[in-house]
Amino acid sequence: MELRHLHYFIAVAEELHFGRAAARLGMAQPPLSQQIRRLEEELGVLLFERSQRHVKLTEAGEAFLREARLVLSQTEQAALAAQRASRGQQGFLTVGFVASVALHFFPALLRAFRRRYPDVELSLQELRSQDQVVALHQEKLKVGLLRPTKVQDAAGLHLEHLLEEDLMAVLPEGHPLAARSQVDMAVLVRESVILPPRESGCGILYDLVHQVCQREGFTPRITQHATELQARIGLVAGGLGVALVPVSMLKFRCDGVVYRHLQEPTPKLELAVASRAGERSPLVRAFIEVAREVAAAELASREGRVVSISQKS
Repeated sequence: MELRHLHYFIAVAEELHFGRAAARLGMAQPPLSQQIRRLEEELGVLLFERSQRHVKLTEAGEAFLREARLVLSQTEQAALAAQRASRGQQGFLTVGFVASVALHFFPALLRAFRRRYPDVELSLQELRSQDQVVALHQEKLKVGLLRPTKVQDAAGLHLEHLLEEDLMAVLPEGHPLAARSQVDMAVLVRESVILPPRESGCGILYDLVHQVCQREGFTPRITQHATELQARIGLVAGGLGVALVPVSMLKFRCDGVVYRHLQEPTPKLELAVASRAGERSPLVRAFIEVAREVAAAELASREGRVVSISQKS
């Protein structure tokens, strides 16, 4: 049985006349009658009662008509879903993101993507950059928002720069440096510093502090290690040291701490979108395109310009 047989049957069932059904289908009547006979033989039932004056559906025919219409409707929906998926308008997408974008950039990206592609289901996973790299290689992620390091430069991944974000100092309330509007990085790292472990995937901050200390000729005093940004800020609030966080963490309010900008040249964190090299998924291409637009709007906002983000796919 083929889909064309269902089309033939439905035409006859709706017209209750083989001649009119054949004209509707653009075919001759004898071949149509033959196809209906073959369908009945395949099913082992009579679908129509035939006489010289009329054609009537049998009970089996009425039951088959209901299901045949459902099958064709589902087939049309399946074809539409396939076409939409091929354009990146429908489907399932696994996205990784680092925790530091959860309060900044990522919410705007999600809003823009969901407005444009409401039928795409997103599975979001908060992962460290190095864990995203592993997940991308293992095809557990399709796309990721991460902090590029030399690890991600390995063959097999494509990284596209999106944004750079200034780092800033987090100080306990009452700390002598809190009286300043800006803090010199070389002065900051002489304090007791709270850093993520180097092996945690946040090695950028770890290396930055060590580079500044090496340049200034001393060894940093790393009093505590904490992987999560909120944990590091909490330890600062507890008076255990100072920390460096992206400037977007200004939105994270915590009693007992103050944020201060760093003096120029301000160290920065890069944000990139990553996917497997040669990735052809329309959904991945769509997500990266929206990420580009949201990043461009963010840069324009920093410069005092307004850039609208398209809602059309």
